[in-house]
Amino acid sequence: MVDRLANSEANTRRISIVENCFGAAGQPLTIPGRVLIGEGVLTKLCRKKPKARQFFLFNDILVYGNIVIQKKKYNKQHIIPLENVTIDSIQDEGDLRNGWLIKTPTKSFAVYAATATEKSEWMNHINKCVSDLLSKSGKTPSNEHAAVWVPDSEATVCMRCQKAKFTPVNRRHHCRKCGFVVCGPCSEKRFLLPSQSSKPVRICDFCYDLLSTGEMTACQSTNRSDSYSQSPKSSLNDVSDDDDDEDSSD
Repeated sequence: MVDRLANSEANTRRISIVENCFGAAGQPLTIPGRVLIGEGVLTKLCRKKPKARQFFLFNDILVYGNIVIQKKKYNKQHIIPLENVTIDSIQDEGDLRNGWLIKTPTKSFAVYAATATEKSEWMNHINKCVSDLLSKSGKTPSNEHAAVWVPDSEATVCMRCQKAKFTPVNRRHHCRKCGFVVCGPCSEKRFLLPSQSSKPVRICDFCYDLLSTGEMTACQSTNRSDSYSQSPKSSLNDVSDDDDDEDSSD
């Protein structure tokens, strides 16, 4: 079906509409063989609070952006190559329902659909697209994923020293390797994580010591992206995660 749609006028028109909705700030999306599979609004757990984001699933990429005017205008376009994507279901807990993790080497985050049926459809379509891409390219699935950040609301004290209490003055920071919420003194060091940035990024002392000595396995065991569903129950109103402007977040 995808092959039949690839060069159809209807598909070309649909992709052109998506491009126009992002305006001049968005990247061109029309390339030979690209097909728009589906679209919809999902709730993305951002650093400050959950926010509605418009998602577009193509046969080779996942695109999302901020909603400025529903169905007419979006900004802050993000493009994720599907070859690098792995998804994991999240168990329902309280107000957090119908969710799954989107994990990539660069960035990982949680999204939630309005219904269980919508979640199932999104996950099935994403898995099918990823499987088809890997089958055609002969590549193997990526086993390296950026950490899903622990929500701010889950940490009243530093998750490393267990002493420093967070206040408006003593700010929360996030380790880019394990995703833990840590205080400033426990995350003064930086380390180059090429999959996430071309510059050294903030990491906690624990991960720095492991990365410096090459003991990657122990550090990876602290990555919350594989145990996100085991986190304490929270409401959609107070959960936060990585925001859409990584350079401005800690």
